Amino acid sequence: MKKSEQLAVTGLAIVTLAGCISSTTGTPTREADETDAAEVNYQLGQQYFQNEHYELALDRLQRAIDLDPRSAKSHLMLGMTYDALQNERLARQYYDEAIRIAPRDFNMQNAYAVFLCKKRAYTEAERYFQRASQHPENDDAERTLTNGGLCMLQKPDKVAAEKLFRAALEHRSDYGEALLQLCLLKYGDKDYLGARAFLARYMVANPSTAGVLYLAADIEGKLDNDRGRMEFVNQLLRDFPESPEARKVLSSG
Repeated sequence: MKKSEQLAVTGLAIVTLAGCISSTTGTPTREADETDAAEVNYQLGQQYFQNEHYELALDRLQRAIDLDPRSAKSHLMLGMTYDALQNERLARQYYDEAIRIAPRDFNMQNAYAVFLCKKRAYTEAERYFQRASQHPENDDAERTLTNGGLCMLQKPDKVAAEKLFRAALEHRSDYGEALLQLCLLKYGDKDYLGARAFLARYMVANPSTAGVLYLAADIEGKLDNDRGRMEFVNQLLRDFPESPEARKVLSSG
């Protein structure tokens, strides 16, 4: 028997046992049994999905939904599985149902927004990123908004992207990814003073990588600040001597 089949049989045994549990104090209700069994099937489906056993995941997740049709997370995971199998129609169907069941769950909204962005439904994706970020229990709203900004860059809509990156900083002023993306936006617009300002804020709160130091040196060069450029170049060569960025600096003289 193959390993995947052994897992499937084991999972079936677990589900079967879940419906047979009894105790001296009473018998669980059928509804409770089905909810427990649905959770077991969901957990197995999630594990199969993570291991890229998508057909097995489909089977388990569909069983979970049959047992608990109101399980938003099972619908969401089934949508993700169909997305991995490149079945856009069924992926959207189950994503939509997850949102319908749990319209205020920011995790559902964020996952759906990512899916919509992949499908180039940018306007709809932005709306769901915004909804997810505004949920009072979303403690990572800056990450949600930054993901929205990255999505808008794919559109491309730099104005909308910048608005979302700045909104992310309103939630957390030192959030590195938003600061770095704003730096790159300003750099692309040849606003090197603006790029320098955002990168400086980034470097205060986040560790400097070889790429960051190379970018900092390049920005100082664009601003004709040779002394500042050499400071970053020397730090790059000292801290990351084997990096591609260091080799690039050395090869260019």
